[in-house]
Amino acid sequence: MTKDYKILIAVGGTGGHVFPGINLAEHLKISDFQVEITTDKRGYKYLERYKTFKISILPSSPLISKSFYFLIRSSFLIFYSILRSLVFLILNRPRIIIGMGGYASFPICLAAYILRIKFIIYENNLIIGKANNYLLPFSNKIIVSNKQLEGIPKKYDFKIYEIGNIINKEIINFSENITKINNEKRLSILVLGGSQAAKIFAETLPKIFKECSKKIINLKIFQQCMPNQNEFLREFYEKAKIEFEIFNFSVNLTEYFSKTNLAITRSGSSMLAELTNANIPFISVPLPSSADNHQLKNASYYQKNNLSFLIEEKDLNTKLYNLINDICQNRSLLNKIKMNQRQYSDKNVYKNINQVLREIIDEKN
Repeated sequence: MTKDYKILIAVGGTGGHVFPGINLAEHLKISDFQVEITTDKRGYKYLERYKTFKISILPSSPLISKSFYFLIRSSFLIFYSILRSLVFLILNRPRIIIGMGGYASFPICLAAYILRIKFIIYENNLIIGKANNYLLPFSNKIIVSNKQLEGIPKKYDFKIYEIGNIINKEIINFSENITKINNEKRLSILVLGGSQAAKIFAETLPKIFKECSKKIINLKIFQQCMPNQNEFLREFYEKAKIEFEIFNFSVNLTEYFSKTNLAITRSGSSMLAELTNANIPFISVPLPSSADNHQLKNASYYQKNNLSFLIEEKDLNTKLYNLINDICQNRSLLNKIKMNQRQYSDKNVYKNINQVLREIIDEKN
């Protein structure tokens, strides 16, 4: 593994695709690879702060088929994106490409296949995404967070390599002693809406927390929200006399992990893995509009393995108060979750990635 071995990481336009790509890029850089990143305009907003990597923006488009006009338009954009990707790869010539999922990674990976550049795709959800599904026949390997992944035909089983979740190393090694917080009578709740926050969390959850407060349930709320929600939430919690701290998007959540003993979160695979590795019990609220309902698949897996609670968005008003009340009355509910989470770890994920890359490199030699 030398500095003249260039690896290109192609990330999609959402935080769920970008941040695993960044975590991977940082690992490969300290492993003495040359690392470059491609994304689209949506993904770049998450990458602007990472000045140590060469980041290129390439056009992309989902395949939209809601009308003949949109189908033709998106097909043209995808074709144009593939042409741009071909030129980019001819000029930059990486040795391996790793596609992190999302439609922004599709053109560059397909161009890699045309140019006979080996590429790997990564799937961290429990149902394969559309872009990865289209790329599967052409990829050299698919690295997955969990072998229980659905949607891969049996004939491609030989390509699957289970590595775990590519999450921040600081989270994997997170061992903050939060015994004092766990022993407090107050329940400290961290509300996370994903990289784009969750509008409904700001609209619905404060009212439920207010109801809890009226029933003498002692809460402190740490809530992620969009900047335009700051004032409303601040006024609401102050009026309700609920202790709170609001914050906007944060790349590193460990400072909040060490302050809380329960999280309420969307069900992106990376966030669920981070909370589980950090031993933070959580209530998972899947995004109903997620592609192929993959967030519900993710959340159901963690619930079935007694690693979390699950409440669907439509049931928040009827079920969340009761669950919080039950937890406050019986803290063993959290302790049981934490005990199960301690049996789960993604600490070998980067060792597994190195093994996959060694196999690919050996094949090339």
